[in-house]
Amino acid sequence: MLSIFIEKWLKKAEYKILKDGTFFGEIPGLKGVWANAESLESCREQLQEVLEDWLVLKIRDQESIPGFKVNTRQKATVRYA
Repeated sequence: MLSIFIEKWLKKAEYKILKDGTFFGEIPGLKGVWANAESLESCREQLQEVLEDWLVLKIRDQESIPGFKVNTRQKATVRYA
């Protein structure tokens, strides 16, 4: 489920080359999710890491996430055999 969310949002990423020759990538609609790197591939990789960290923090803080619903009402249960 998380991988589908991440894949969906990475497809919406926008990239551009900055004046210094580095690549800048961001995901419109997800505030604070951006990356800057020397190559496009590195920028993509960093952007994915930022998105994953952003998602974990949103879940931890029980904040709303566009296109994703977390049910925090259920309690985790452990069963012993």
